Amino acid sequence: MANDAGVMAVDHMGFSVGSLEDALQFWTEAMGFVLVRQSEMGGAFLRETTGVEDPRCRMALVKDPNGFAVELLEYSTGHELGRVPRSSGAIGSAHLAVTVVDIRRAVGRVETAGWQVKGLPQQIPGGPRSGTIVAYVAGPDGITIELMQPPV
Repeated sequence: MANDAGVMAVDHMGFSVGSLEDALQFWTEAMGFVLVRQSEMGGAFLRETTGVEDPRCRMALVKDPNGFAVELLEYSTGHELGRVPRSSGAIGSAHLAVTVVDIRRAVGRVETAGWQVKGLPQQIPGGPRSGTIVAYVAGPDGITIELMQPPV
């Protein structure tokens, strides 16, 4: 079946963060991602691409064990531009779902690192993901991550 939009694949997911250092600590220590690279960018190209005025930005790219990339972006004007709502149910809220081997251990790592566990792990009672255990956690910027442990 042809894809009229021309989409070939998902390349990465990006998040604006308040502190690149705090975000890197969360993504590498609590989530187990690996830092691939860091850089700085800005100027006309970034302003025209993002629509952000004065878009000086520090960036880091982290990857999961299978190579899925998460881009972390610390804009110099980020604190002036505001924050997304903390509620996972707010319109426009997003989350990234990651598969884990042991959800209780994954939640424990997040707690040990000092970040937020939004709720208790729960088993999906029915449907195509029946038996999968899920929990929502959040890092330093309130970015929601859904941990998913597949059924045994």
